[in-house]
Amino acid sequence: MQQGSGSETEVTWEDQQNINRFGRLNTRFHELEDEIKVAKEASENLEDAENELILTDEETIRFQIGEVFAHVSKEEVESRLEKMKEVTSKNLEKLEEEKESVLAQMAELKKILYGKFKDSINLEED
Repeated sequence: MQQGSGSETEVTWEDQQNINRFGRLNTRFHELEDEIKVAKEASENLEDAENELILTDEETIRFQIGEVFAHVSKEEVESRLEKMKEVTSKNLEKLEEEKESVLAQMAELKKILYGKFKDSINLEED
């Protein structure tokens, strides 16, 4: 039975599991892209705060802790900003690594699925 330029190929349970896994990985990929964007913005904001701190002459700075602003020494704020930058940088690095891992897994699944189904399946985003 012909359908378009492709032919009918039976979808096994394993094939369906691969298709489902690809879908979950694709969803995670998009989540990671959003999380990376947020982490980069947070990193830029911390850089901006650090630059503003350099320009200030005041020794006591209003620093937001949770929902409250507290008066904190300039040295303490510098220390906290540095720690926050390190945490954000490590988080960003971890997200980038996970994104690369997801992309590699998706590429492997694409190879398997396109190998079996050829042009009967579309795994590309348009």
